[in-house]
Amino acid sequence: MKKNGRFIGYLFIAPNVIGVIVFMLIPFLFSLVLSFSNWNHLQGLSKINFAGFANFARLSGDEGFKVSLFNNIIYTFIGVPISVILALVLAVFLNDKVFGKAILRASFFLPYITNGVAVSFVWMLLFQPTTGPINMFLMSMGIKNPPQWLTSTKWALPALIIINVWATVGYNAVIYLANIQSISQDVYEAAEVDGARGFKKFLYITFPLLSPSTFFLLMTGIITSFKVFGIVAALTQGGPVKSTSVLGYYIYTTAFRYYDMGYASAISWVLFGLIFAVTFIQWQLQKRWVHY
Repeated sequence: MKKNGRFIGYLFIAPNVIGVIVFMLIPFLFSLVLSFSNWNHLQGLSKINFAGFANFARLSGDEGFKVSLFNNIIYTFIGVPISVILALVLAVFLNDKVFGKAILRASFFLPYITNGVAVSFVWMLLFQPTTGPINMFLMSMGIKNPPQWLTSTKWALPALIIINVWATVGYNAVIYLANIQSISQDVYEAAEVDGARGFKKFLYITFPLLSPSTFFLLMTGIITSFKVFGIVAALTQGGPVKSTSVLGYYIYTTAFRYYDMGYASAISWVLFGLIFAVTFIQWQLQKRWVHY
């Protein structure tokens, strides 16, 4: 019976295991091999040529890579903190006695589960320089020359950050809200006995006890932001003048527009190393400030 039960268990997990091996493990290892090779995938596997560390050496002189990396860092380390801070404020607001609280929660969470391409095209209309609602509103407020947003080298990346914050703040708020509601009321009552009121209760009780959620949202937000691709491909294609080019989109264009799979794989492994390093640093630092 035990053997039969074990066999049935293996059958249940087999589809997932096969999927991980075929769609994750094999491509993972294959990309590692390709990062040390030169290969145009249109020419077949027989045309893979070993190139040593040449692809990684190219990175130091590649301006496109440097610009994409810089844009990725700006996109991540500005967008993620803003999203987390706004989500915390929103969660505290929704936790109070607010009219229509359930509807508001669903409304704020909806952008996170909405199709990314559909969201991108809606924001394309909103950011339209001449007839878009955003610029029409700004002009009605007396701003004669509002930003050109997605068509401007100065404002295109901030526009993408705005979209990202809008799309993620609701999800982050839901995570915070669940954490807030799990805090025992006994802690607040004890603090009130000691004289804590209002903002002091938030600063010395709520905020420290939310540190696990803060750590989780910062870590997942940074990882997701470094992998951003969809809104860039849908809205700007890395332009204008590479002002919104990020590593994910640069890898895509290198591999499927210029057919340089080896170099694209090398950039992918640099991106993997960067995400791994940031995650490792976060894990080390969380021991000092995350309250469990």
